[in-house]
Formats: sequence, structure tokens, C-alpha cells
Amino acid sequence: MDWHVGDSADASITSGRAEPMIIVGIYNTGKTRVSEYTPTKVPKLGGGRADRYGKFLLNELMPFIQETYRIERGSGRTGIGGSSLGGLVSLYLGLRMPEIFGKIAALSPSVWWNHRVILRFAQASMPEPRPRIWLDIGTREGPRIVDDVEMLRDALMQKGWRLGENLHYQRVEGAEHNEAAWAQRVRPFLEFLFPAG
Repeated sequence: MDWHVGDSADASITSGRAEPMIIVGIYNTGKTRVSEYTPTKVPKLGGGRADRYGKFLLNELMPFIQETYRIERGSGRTGIGGSSLGGLVSLYLGLRMPEIFGKIAALSPSVWWNHRVILRFAQASMPEPRPRIWLDIGTREGPRIVDDVEMLRDALMQKGWRLGENLHYQRVEGAEHNEAAWAQRVRPFLEFLFPAG
């Protein structure tokens, strides 16, 4: 299942609702994505290599993109995003490196990982500049998941994010934890994070 990101971005840009952008889709490594996308190690589940993944982005992928394409640099022009564990790693790296990633898309992030470690990380962080964040969750993704994501939303607001300004939160009624549900949210998150004008 495809998110149809290219088509959605084209539609948002053509309609004047999002600024022109380059989107880089990074293929995940299947079973080892749990290691790459998590900031801490958990017994039985593993994980804990998010910092290494961040180094790959900074030291290999981003230099390649910068050398290959004509792009504008800076945190205000650079975002990171993903869903589920990809949403978790995007939040972690975006909050840890706000001077690099000024925009974060976290669709159905796995806030549950390691007893909600991302919640504690968000409560302890004071990123400057403060990244613009899209945060969402579907109501049919599983028990307690909506509560977890809403706790994260509240923690961000306690740290100074403002709903409707630099933080968007959406509880998507009836949405499940799958690619089809996330595909429906591509245009809205692109238009919030990269608004035209």
C-alpha cells in the first residue's frame, strides 16, 4: 500500500496550499526497523539505534540530497516524518536536533515504546528553535493508544507548543493503524508543515 505522497504533494502545491518541496522516501529495513526507529533498547524487543539512524541521515543521506538537488537549507526548510515507529523516531530526532529538523510529521507515533520514553524525553527537552509538529492518531488503532498520544500532545503544550500555531493534533475517528489511513492524512500534514506563502 502506497501513501501516494507524490500525487498529494503535487495537488497541494498546484492548488497553492503548500510550498514547493522535495520529498525523500527512505525505505525501511523490514525486521530491523525496530532497532533503527527506537531511541532506547527494550528486553526481548531490542531497539535503541535511533541515534545511529540519525547519523545516517545527517552524514550520508542529507549530504547526498544537497549535492544532487538544488535545495534551500536550514531547519525552517527541513522536515522529518513517519508513522508508527517511524513517527516515534521522527519525534525523537526532531526534538533532539531542532537546528536540523524544523518540521515533524508524527502519524500514529508509537508513544508506547519503552514505557512511553518519548513522553519523558519531550518533557525534558527544550528545543530551540521549536519545531512545527503534526501529531495524529486514529481511534481504531488499539487500546490506550489515543490516550498515549494525547499525553504527548499535552506534554508538548506544557513545554510551550501552541495548538493551531506550531502544533497540530488530530484524533481521526474510525482510522486504523495502516497505510490506507495514513495516506488520507498526507495532504493535510504537508499543508500544515509547509504552507504556501
